[in-house]
Amino acid sequence: MESYHLKENLNVMGFQVKTFPEGIAEAFDSFIEVLPGALDRAYYGISYITDEGIIYLATAVENYAGEAEQYNYERYFLEKGEYQTAVVKDWRKKTHTIKDVFAEMLPDHCPDKLRPCVEWYKNDEEMVCMVRNEKQEVGVPE
Repeated sequence: MESYHLKENLNVMGFQVKTFPEGIAEAFDSFIEVLPGALDRAYYGISYITDEGIIYLATAVENYAGEAEQYNYERYFLEKGEYQTAVVKDWRKKTHTIKDVFAEMLPDHCPDKLRPCVEWYKNDEEMVCMVRNEKQEVGVPE
């Protein structure tokens, strides 16, 4: 694992994938169909544990203020700070192992309700699994 410093809060937009985990690919495909310059922006999967189960948010970087509203997406942000990371190469063939990567990254290998797991899809070959060092929640801007 390596450390990564996110220097500023990162504004993202997206929606909850109600059919998790089956609907993840379709969720990200929908961004590509709708967003201009879709192939030139970063995408993040944000998951966290609740009493009801796993909540998974499919998100894309918001390129300008108001873009989320323009495309009827919810706005979120990833909080700046230090993250532990693990790189997964050829991730499309390893989706069934991602949960294990996060389990190793979390203290005591247990999910933490206040520490979301973030998947940064850098490209079609490389994904970075990220867990913030300090407890945090995914923020919803006011």
